[in-house]
Amino acid sequence: MEKSSIITLCYRKIITINNEKPWDQLVFKDSYTELKMQAQYYNAKNEFRTFSQLLQHAPNAQQLHFLTSAAVTPYLSQLNATMPDISNNLGRLFLKFKSFRFEIINSDFNDIEKHSVAINFFSEELYLLNQIGSYLLTTTVNGETDENGAMPTELFNIPPFLSICNIKL
Repeated sequence: MEKSSIITLCYRKIITINNEKPWDQLVFKDSYTELKMQAQYYNAKNEFRTFSQLLQHAPNAQQLHFLTSAAVTPYLSQLNATMPDISNNLGRLFLKFKSFRFEIINSDFNDIEKHSVAINFFSEELYLLNQIGSYLLTTTVNGETDENGAMPTELFNIPPFLSICNIKL
């Protein structure tokens, strides 16, 4: 077999009031509650109504991404290190994540409907075996086969918000 590239994928999951899955709604509501609580430190006089205004005018307000992530972290353990929403051609969730980064896209401290966040999931390293149109064929083993000479693979379509973020040739 030819030498394959090693890739890391990033999936950006955007969560808004419109997400219907129970897990998404818990993340949505708890991140909004935590943001409002943490933002009080940077917005003591209630001068700013939105997160973007707070970022523009309050020193160190960018720390709110990290501070708010504390409310989201417990929900990530429920995923068992498996990225949500990304399934293989058999319809099974399969893609393991190694790390994540939480971010507040925007929010209005008086209107929960304008709250939106993103969780960027970064996969463990994968070996890219082939690209077939918009599909990737990957494996987590580097040319290792079982006793029958077979190698486990995953074939999946590249959905929106999934990207190759690192590649080693």
